Amino acid sequence: MAQGLPNWAWKNVTWRKGTKHPLRSRFALLRFRPAHRDEKRTEPRPEEWLLIGWPKGEAEPTKYWLSTLPGATKIQGLVRLAKQRWIIERNYEELNQELGLGHFEGRGWRGFHHHATLCIAAYGFLVAERSRSSPSVRAGQLESKPRRTSGRGVLPVRKARHHSWSITTLRMVIAQNLQRWSEGCTYRGTPFL
Repeated sequence: MAQGLPNWAWKNVTWRKGTKHPLRSRFALLRFRPAHRDEKRTEPRPEEWLLIGWPKGEAEPTKYWLSTLPGATKIQGLVRLAKQRWIIERNYEELNQELGLGHFEGRGWRGFHHHATLCIAAYGFLVAERSRSSPSVRAGQLESKPRRTSGRGVLPVRKARHHSWSITTLRMVIAQNLQRWSEGCTYRGTPFL
């Protein structure tokens, strides 16, 4: 079906800027009605989008996406959404590797839900802290200089042997921020109930 489409059906679409050049490929967008066990249905299924990706140099289309977005959706928007999958996969991988989402060993839904909530909250903090730093620190070109507090004041921390945004460093940053924020708190030093 995709190879039988006329040349005018294929559009060159850029979905985002790459490191060296914009990321671009050829796409075709079709409306169709999927048919799956329609003999059991009283009415036909609603129309959906079929997005087909055919990079230049390939003998045939290599990617296919189905979408239930409204009929007025433009091809650029649909391509941009389809290509965001790598961002989601990268975030999920980082949640598993850096923040321990996959380390849950309990048996119940409630425990897993609590564990996932804490991991996602930690990831939100990690993203917020990364966005506050300069782009060169985010790219790993500069080493941030975390500091620690002692009874004698603020002391520089020795050079870390790990990534500047590792969990250990983030724990230290969280503790420093909590200490700084709690200095004006009227309940500071009051034991918890």
